[in-house]
Amino acid sequence: MNELMYDQSNLAIVTWLLVFMLLSVELGYRVGRRKSATATEHIRSQVNTVLAAMLGLLALLLGFTYSLALQRYEDRSQAVVAEANAIGTTYLRAQLLPAGIRADIQGKLRQYVDIRVREGRLSLDDAAKDKALVQQGSSIAAQVWELAMQAVAKDDRPATTGLFIQALNDMIDSADRHHAALDRHVPESVLFLVFLTFVMTTAILGYASGVSSHRVTIPGITLVVLIALVVYLIIDLDRPRRGLIQVNQESLLSAQRAMAGTPDSPNAGSARK
Repeated sequence: MNELMYDQSNLAIVTWLLVFMLLSVELGYRVGRRKSATATEHIRSQVNTVLAAMLGLLALLLGFTYSLALQRYEDRSQAVVAEANAIGTTYLRAQLLPAGIRADIQGKLRQYVDIRVREGRLSLDDAAKDKALVQQGSSIAAQVWELAMQAVAKDDRPATTGLFIQALNDMIDSADRHHAALDRHVPESVLFLVFLTFVMTTAILGYASGVSSHRVTIPGITLVVLIALVVYLIIDLDRPRRGLIQVNQESLLSAQRAMAGTPDSPNAGSARK
């Protein structure tokens, strides 16, 4: 990733954001306090109107950003299910292949799903191990494809090797879609705009309190803390295989158990669709 914040700790980002918002509240209050003596009722009313508009804009940006992060989380969840189904279908259709090649291909597919499960459990912070597992998976997929070509040379009927080739192609494509889903996240420019809006809004909040000659009350501070918590949720949703919210890997685990001959999970049947 070439972005500034993507590889930083979720907690560190939110902590700094909270600090900046609290500082902007204090700075806004001090500036407003200096203007309180000369501030007319018209100015106070105007400041409160601007504050209400800023809070509305803040809510809009929060909802928009949360929707982006949640959609990408759903895309990753669906990508896991689709890949598990594609692997399971490929494994079952391997039974249509000539006996001499069938066992080799099914053995390779068991190795492949094991690697995909291991990769799914690995944090994306460990880029070197993740890249190594992706390369291993691609290598095994290429070996399966070579064995499939040998099967076609022995039996090129569409109802046997043809169906397997189609399933194998879907399996390889599903892995690519899964990796693409992992790489998609909320653009950093959107996050910077949201953070800037937060800081400006809290500064206006402090200024409005200052011109009214009173400190920001507990409800105001509570709002700032809640904003920080929502930001943490958005960032956590947007970062796959890191943080508190993780994409469920049960579909791949079910496929792994089914291919090992121990489908002890009620979801194992999803790999056979």
